[in-house]
Amino acid sequence: MSQGAIRRRGILLVLSSPSGAGKTTITRALVAADPQLSVSVSVTTRPPRSGEVDGKHYHFISEARFDQMVQAGELLEHALVFGHSYGTPRAPIMAALDAGTDIITDIDWQGTQQLQEKAPADLASVFILPPSLGALEERLRSRAQDSEQVVKTRMAKSSDEMSHWAEYDYVIVNFDLDDSVRQVRAILAAERVRRERQIGLSDFVNRLRGGG
Repeated sequence: MSQGAIRRRGILLVLSSPSGAGKTTITRALVAADPQLSVSVSVTTRPPRSGEVDGKHYHFISEARFDQMVQAGELLEHALVFGHSYGTPRAPIMAALDAGTDIITDIDWQGTQQLQEKAPADLASVFILPPSLGALEERLRSRAQDSEQVVKTRMAKSSDEMSHWAEYDYVIVNFDLDDSVRQVRAILAAERVRRERQIGLSDFVNRLRGGG
């Protein structure tokens, strides 16, 4: 923080979309270009995919450990997605927001609903829509991460996922990746100067009025 900067609470920026619509790619692009933004590392019970690193992409844990975290209230949100459990650890997120660090996470609508209940003042939510179902299916197949059956399952679930678009603060149709990244960056810039998040603003204005 530069000298004289106004103290600010961090933002919990959530990106959601149907599988393949671009939320993970957009998240990575934003984090790579913005040193003030950190990605939330979720816990999951699914096995690592090729190239994934424990502690970087996810914390890969057992079902038993996941259940312990749920029971102990250690997760801000959790959901069952395609047969595996996912969750957002509470302690590191709250510590980062308290320190004024912005956190981005790409979770589904189930997790977003829980965050809206548990941390509404910290949350800014964005839903990413595909330009068409054909484009969505093409993206799922082109990334070559899933079997044919998994692709079909994800496509079948996409309609239900997209029905939750109205629960979000912002909605972007991902016609063009670079343009979508610019739009989310603009949302983040606006959210950073929301009056409620600038917790040092009152003191600054009082000093300003007093000639300080």
